[in-house]
Amino acid sequence: MRKKFFLILFLLLFAAEFVIALLLIRSIRVEKQDTVAFNSCRKEIEMYFGKPESYPEDLAYTIIDNEGTVLHRSKGGASDSVNAAAQNSDAVYDLEVGGETVGKVIFKTRVTETFDQAKQKLMITIVVFSVLEMLAMALYYLYLRRKVVRPFEKLNDFAVRVAGGNLDIPLDMDRGHVFGSFTEAFDLMRSELKKAQIAEKRANDEKKETIAKLSHDIKTPVASIKATSELGYALAREERVKESFRRILEKSDQVTTLTDNLFQSSVQDVTIISVNPTMQRSLPIEGLIRNADYMNKAGEFSIPDCMVFMDKLRLQQVLDNIFVNSYKYANTPIDVGIREEEDYLLISVKDHGSGVKKEELAVLKEKYRRGSNTTEKEGAGLGLYLADYFMKQMNGKLELLSEDGFTAEIYLRKN
Repeated sequence: MRKKFFLILFLLLFAAEFVIALLLIRSIRVEKQDTVAFNSCRKEIEMYFGKPESYPEDLAYTIIDNEGTVLHRSKGGASDSVNAAAQNSDAVYDLEVGGETVGKVIFKTRVTETFDQAKQKLMITIVVFSVLEMLAMALYYLYLRRKVVRPFEKLNDFAVRVAGGNLDIPLDMDRGHVFGSFTEAFDLMRSELKKAQIAEKRANDEKKETIAKLSHDIKTPVASIKATSELGYALAREERVKESFRRILEKSDQVTTLTDNLFQSSVQDVTIISVNPTMQRSLPIEGLIRNADYMNKAGEFSIPDCMVFMDKLRLQQVLDNIFVNSYKYANTPIDVGIREEEDYLLISVKDHGSGVKKEELAVLKEKYRRGSNTTEKEGAGLGLYLADYFMKQMNGKLELLSEDGFTAEIYLRKN
């Protein structure tokens, strides 16, 4: 409503200014020169030329000679020269005495005075309306400041608070300004976000509780498996049987460690899996590979003796994921090659399956991404993602190749 009021006010002011200026311009009337009176006065001056005391005084005029010297000026006077008379729109007549031009008489007219008065009135009108328009603009600015700018600043502050996670302070309701309809919507958004935040916290708490219970429940059968395996290892007579029990024991310890990691992460709200690499000798990597290759599909290989930067637990997970993928998608013999390359110890694990399309290699290390050849196989698309993550945390890298099978190259940083 007030916006319309100010709009109408501005239109009225501009219209009034235009109309009054137009009336002032049209009111300008230039008085016609009284040529009869001028001629009568001129003749009387010619009759008494040289006798100023006899000159008529009812008109305003100035008499000059042929050289431009002022000979006489009546009361009120007129311009002192022909040039000045032209500028002031005064009337100029020749004075003739005895058939000879003896000078000029300049009669004062009101043309310049009339225009000066009109100009003055027009200027006053413009100044007055300019002041009124500025006052109207100042009022409109105050209106905008109160009804638009300040509410917008409040909305901006509110948005900053919401973005910062402060969902407890409501937004003041005010339907009297431009953003009145948005105020309620914004506060409704805050209220819904608050509800979502509470629901998310409840879900996270429930998830933590579930993980804690699962961690405890998993540990119980694993402990039984480990105890049984220890007994079997002690009673076994054949070396092959002892080796199988030893692997079960190692895997049991690995499951226990991973379960502890899972429990700690859920309790402490840790969203990043911890990796703690240190400089270690490379020889124990052979045992990690043998543990990962529980189906004994890998051939013979040797480990160069050097120092590498690794976390044995996480490297075991990397190898486990790679070997499991090979078993699942290729199920062929596996070639393991290990060699030193400048700053890295390279572990190459190659199967002889169908591999994957080359254009898919770039996305296999992304979360939840799998190759097109895996549609009939179960999987979450996390194995290579985690392997790549663990290698990066150990200052190494994981490279994938697909040529005559599928190859995973593990680069461990050397000292």
